Amino acid sequence: MTSGPVSDLECANISKNFGPIRAVDDVSFEIPSGSFFSILGPSGCGKTTLMRMIAGFETPSAGDIRIKGKSVVAAPPNKRNVKMVFQHLALFPMMNVFENIAYGLRCSGTPKSDIPGKVQNVLDRIALPDVGQREIHQLSGGQKQRIAIARCMVLDPDVLLLDEPLGALDLKLREAMKIELKLLQHQFNTTFVYITHDQSEALVMSDRVAVMNNGRFEQIGRPQELYHAPTSAFVAGFVGDSNRWAGRVVDADAQSAKIETADGLVTECAQRAAHPLSGGDAVDLFVRPEFIAVGRQDASRDGSGNGAAAGGTTLTGTVDSILFNGANSRVLVRSASNALIEADVTLTGGDADFREGDSVALTWSARNAMGFRSDGSRAGGAAGGNAA
Repeated sequence: MTSGPVSDLECANISKNFGPIRAVDDVSFEIPSGSFFSILGPSGCGKTTLMRMIAGFETPSAGDIRIKGKSVVAAPPNKRNVKMVFQHLALFPMMNVFENIAYGLRCSGTPKSDIPGKVQNVLDRIALPDVGQREIHQLSGGQKQRIAIARCMVLDPDVLLLDEPLGALDLKLREAMKIELKLLQHQFNTTFVYITHDQSEALVMSDRVAVMNNGRFEQIGRPQELYHAPTSAFVAGFVGDSNRWAGRVVDADAQSAKIETADGLVTECAQRAAHPLSGGDAVDLFVRPEFIAVGRQDASRDGSGNGAAAGGTTLTGTVDSILFNGANSRVLVRSASNALIEADVTLTGGDADFREGDSVALTWSARNAMGFRSDGSRAGGAAGGNAA
């Protein structure tokens, strides 16, 4: 662990076994005070088990958990200054908003005379100053989310754990609540630890994100680092959309590696100092849809469907379908090898610039292609050009 100011939360070599199953495998990380930290991973990767150990609902098989520099691994949940917001919020339907927020204060022995002021203060901070006397069923979904957070924050926790709290909301409200949660975290300046399988939630809200897979952290970094500089095939495929091919390095130098994929595409990717590729390596190649330019097929080409663009790769094919999503639309292109490749396009006017059946050329540069030695993982995009 790094030296410096005491972190709000630190986990050192945490593991958890359930019989022969290791759900969490030697995980270490620390979270600076006042951070929004997300743990992102697929269902069953161990993220909820890790959160339950932090909260005190599970005991680690090995390792230590420190809050504000003090070990809490042997402390019960009520002796840790950690609060938790669950997916289904667990608000008390028989109590009004004021009583829900005041409940924890009463249980903790807060003087009765102090409770109204503390409740009103937290309602003001979540921008719901006038809802104290409302019943829970009178609140909107977004208001319920904020009350669930207020009920925790009125107790001034060192760390707030949020276990997929947006999962039960409809899409539009979920998008709005991403912004709300980030604003609330800034408002309280409390460390939030957020569990999710939704990459968009993690990327939008977090200062740092840990990508978890099979009980271990594959990578911890800023959202931009995970997206643009993944350190493994799993992270490249799980964070963001990607076209993915399986292949082998046929030539390599210090700047780039030439790769031939299983379906006959010859392409290049830039070498990365931390993960250099060598001739003969089995690789997984990733190209994100936004880095692929789509143009009309040049009639002068030889029709092979595979060629080298200036500094990169050109692949020809036929528009299979158009996924209209306003400005952020996408075309699916069928190559000569029958691979389906996704590319983002800007649609202008009332009609799409491309139509099903159009012959097109897809072009991308070597610097926007990411190659990793094959690890057998198939998170994200599938081999043969399918996007994540």
